[in-house]
Amino acid sequence: MTFRLRIYNLLETNTRSGKLVNGAIMFLIIVNILAIILESVDSVGTDYEKVFWLFELFSVAIFTVEYVLRVWSSVESPDYQNKFTGRLRFVLTPMALVDFIAIVPFYLSMFFGFDARFLRVVRLLRIFKLSRHLKALDILTTVVRNEAGSLVAAIFILGVMVVLSAGGIYVAERGSQVETFSSIPAAMWWAIVTLSTVGYGDVVPGSVAGKLFGVLVMVIGVGMAALPAGIIASGFSSELQRRRDTFKLKVSQALQDGVITAKEQHELEEIGEELGLQETETETLQQVAALQEGNASMQTQQTCPHCGKSLTC
Repeated sequence: MTFRLRIYNLLETNTRSGKLVNGAIMFLIIVNILAIILESVDSVGTDYEKVFWLFELFSVAIFTVEYVLRVWSSVESPDYQNKFTGRLRFVLTPMALVDFIAIVPFYLSMFFGFDARFLRVVRLLRIFKLSRHLKALDILTTVVRNEAGSLVAAIFILGVMVVLSAGGIYVAERGSQVETFSSIPAAMWWAIVTLSTVGYGDVVPGSVAGKLFGVLVMVIGVGMAALPAGIIASGFSSELQRRRDTFKLKVSQALQDGVITAKEQHELEEIGEELGLQETETETLQQVAALQEGNASMQTQQTCPHCGKSLTC
């Protein structure tokens, strides 16, 4: 095994050493987020400025080494075997871009002057690095990608409703509240807040026509605001079921010889982790698949292979 393959297995596989390394990186990310949040408190940020700076240097050094090693060892993956184009395609993957964004603000700040508050918010993007280690975030990303068409359609409909609502309230209120609803763009704040069912109350219609129109918009908003959430919830459920079915299929394939060997059990555990399934869930699915496989085998044995009739009669 080459050194590059060892690094790849350490960073990209679910071996015991790989879990330790990725667990340490995940812990460092969480501490980073907490440090950025605490640093935004003026008293804490001023008193411990040097500590925060040294911790930032340490974190960026670790994240930089991690990023370089991931890019360098990516050619060990069957998907990125070419040394140049393979690494280039890996660099352009979403997770590699997240890793790059996590470190690039620090290096840019060495050459360009950035507002500290802006730089702090950009550094908060490191939280997305957790999606590499938390499978729940990976499932959510997959759902958003799969349901992108439906979500775009829902957002488009919401945009149309915002424009129509802003236009309607502008016509109803322009006579009584000239400053508040002076134009359709000015009325869009009220339309967005009302359609999203937030209702801050800082801008409200005063006329009878405006209030009646507001009631209509609020009723429509209840359904419209729930539309994207419903799409994501449905997609999340479908994705989880698909992953469960995939795992059950792998278990059935492993049971074709009637027994699951230690090697097959280890492979199933790795597949379960890659699919984001909990250990208790994979055990339950294995039991269900084994039971179904056993029932199917018994049914086959009790049926004539020539005519298909039951042999128990």
